Amino acid sequence: MQDNLLDQLETWHEEDEFDQIVEAIMEIPEEDRDYALNSHLGRAMNNLKRYDEAIAIFKKIEQEGQDDPLWQYRIGIAYYYTEQFGKAKRAFKAADRLAPDDEDTLEFLEALEDTEDEEPEEPKAKKQKPVQAPPAKRKALPVNTDTALDLADFWEDSEQADEQYRLDPPTDEQIASVEDELVFKLPAFYIQMMKEHNGGVPRKRYFPVGDPDSSEYIEVTGLLGIGRDKSHSLCGERGSRARVIHEDYPEFGVIIGECPDENEVVMLDYRPSGNDGEPEVIHVAKENGNKITYLAPSFEAFVRGLKDSAEASPNE
Repeated sequence: MQDNLLDQLETWHEEDEFDQIVEAIMEIPEEDRDYALNSHLGRAMNNLKRYDEAIAIFKKIEQEGQDDPLWQYRIGIAYYYTEQFGKAKRAFKAADRLAPDDEDTLEFLEALEDTEDEEPEEPKAKKQKPVQAPPAKRKALPVNTDTALDLADFWEDSEQADEQYRLDPPTDEQIASVEDELVFKLPAFYIQMMKEHNGGVPRKRYFPVGDPDSSEYIEVTGLLGIGRDKSHSLCGERGSRARVIHEDYPEFGVIIGECPDENEVVMLDYRPSGNDGEPEVIHVAKENGNKITYLAPSFEAFVRGLKDSAEASPNE
């Protein structure tokens, strides 16, 4: 059965059906994925330009991959397109040592030859959209952890909100499965909220941009819950993974909130912390070249910084 699956994965690769590869492997529990399956999954993530996720997958099999030129080459690609040029150069050099004179490897090494003070020129056959640098941070909103957040009054329940967003409270197994599919560890505060009310529309929907007293706001029309059954859930048809794949949102995090404009979202940004750390919260405007606006240092700070429409009105 394993051999048949590997043959099918290779066929999909040749046909550029990379989404099919990801979906098939993601259906297999993580603990049952061997080196070959993770290698296929990481390669597919690279081809889908989901380089941060590819790195996380390749790191899981790092010990076995050290002497595999394909592992070195593939993680080198992921490092290259996330602008981690020192790590990319080391990986490609290892690939060249293990399998000398491979043309693709040498092409990357040539592009990386003089990268101390400037960015490399991309190999012509492998041009990809550059990864945007993290946005400049404004002063972080204070988080008063001594004040309990009234989650019972946080949500604006309605038939429409229940239909689009709300799911049953997630089990620990469901949380682990969703995190595995997203390749990111969800914030503890977010998980706590979702165990009490799994997705929905917040009463306070306005977050100040610039400083806590700003009259400029972004509006959040819904927060995605943990699951797959609702279209507006993390792994649903209109969830984070689907929109990153099909709508070209950044691959370095998780879409957690929706905005009135369907081309704008609120995301968890894992670039500063790594996939298992505490992410920051940003706003992404796709029609403006994926313009990123920093919002808050954590999901808890974001939630506590939300204001209602009356508070959001500019002072007269």
